[in-house]
Amino acid sequence: MKRTHALAAFSAALVVAGVSGCTAAGGDDGTDGPVTISIMETKQTNIDAINKVIPGFEAEMAKQGKDIKVDLIADQLTDEQFKTKMTQQLVAGQAPDVLDIGENMAIAWSAAGYLTPLDEYLEKWDGWSHYYPAVKEAITRQDGHVYNLPSGAGVQNFFFRKDVLEEVGVETSQPETWDELIDRLVQVKEATGDTPIVIPAGTAWGGGTWNEGFQPLLGGTDTEYYDRDSATWNLQSPGWLAVFELYDELVSKGLMPVEDLQNPNPWEPTKYVKFPAGDIQVAAQGTWGWRFDWGPEGATPIEGLDEKVSTWQYPALAAGDQPYGWSSTGGGYAIPEKSEKKEAAMEFIKYLSSGKPLAEQLTASGAASARDDLDDVAPYSEEPHLLQAGKDLADSVYVVTGDGADQIAQAVSTATEKILSGEADGRQAYESFVKDATDLLGPSLVKQ
Repeated sequence: MKRTHALAAFSAALVVAGVSGCTAAGGDDGTDGPVTISIMETKQTNIDAINKVIPGFEAEMAKQGKDIKVDLIADQLTDEQFKTKMTQQLVAGQAPDVLDIGENMAIAWSAAGYLTPLDEYLEKWDGWSHYYPAVKEAITRQDGHVYNLPSGAGVQNFFFRKDVLEEVGVETSQPETWDELIDRLVQVKEATGDTPIVIPAGTAWGGGTWNEGFQPLLGGTDTEYYDRDSATWNLQSPGWLAVFELYDELVSKGLMPVEDLQNPNPWEPTKYVKFPAGDIQVAAQGTWGWRFDWGPEGATPIEGLDEKVSTWQYPALAAGDQPYGWSSTGGGYAIPEKSEKKEAAMEFIKYLSSGKPLAEQLTASGAASARDDLDDVAPYSEEPHLLQAGKDLADSVYVVTGDGADQIAQAVSTATEKILSGEADGRQAYESFVKDATDLLGPSLVKQ
């Protein structure tokens, strides 16, 4: 989950249309125009990026003899507010013609029949051949169709304060096992008195507890927790218990900032205050952290970031497994099934997903390219962290899931909250999770 902390107020000049703009007048979907399509963005960075590329798209279409205009609907919403609003509009046939959505939304809305399969369009597009095979697999749903084209991808690792660890004499090389990492964390705690690691946990972090915290750990231990063949969740798979017990160990040894995690917006005191100050030394974090969290224009810039901060891959919980990075496509662009302007909408998606327009979006969002042909395209080519993340995608772990991800996220948040509050140890939290997840998912989504 990209955190839904307060965003900077956006300029009224960017609000091109309200909800009524979703049904702007235009020509037939398959003609060369005139046609007006709409796209909604809810984050200021995305609003700025899309607003910047619209004139280029319209000019390119004009060169091709197509009269296609774009209305940008800029609406400052949290992820949950956007999900609620778009669900209502998708049902009513009033949604924008292009959706920029998160992964869980893509999963749920494709399963509900709200999104258009993109396969036919992608097969005719030469850009599709440049997407990494792992990305193609990740966005292919259980019915074999692709419903969303990712605007980027990310690799999540542990970011750590190399400067602080070196100062207190703690090893900074890649830890090969969790026992090795925990030993280092204990050394840091003894030397500084700090709670040295933050991994999203509990209910206050919302969906990020699953997406940014629990699932990356689970995926490195057990890739059988979701059965694609039957489209069900295997709640008896052994990785679940292993991860709950890891959370329990980190909390019981005083290595996690429990009080901060139980307060509203727990990312603020942990990732935006204590990590920049060096008082939390290890943080589970995605590629976007280099820009949005600690970069020069980030939430809390760290001066000398490249000298003070480095990354480790996740140690595996399973004995003998190698350290790994966790990857995610993060959703992407989709077209509502009820849109009457699918051809024009796809033209815009292809433009957004190619060359300089894509390079500018990825640089602005701090995401790695899901394509293999962007390394030489400025300004993406000038971002060494993103270029490295793109290379890491080839060896990263990613487990494709399906319908029920939101329910799993809710059950994981509740169960890890019990660990934070001291109400449950790891096994008790796992047992509570199984009960909650079974109730929330229903029998059709639980593997028997």
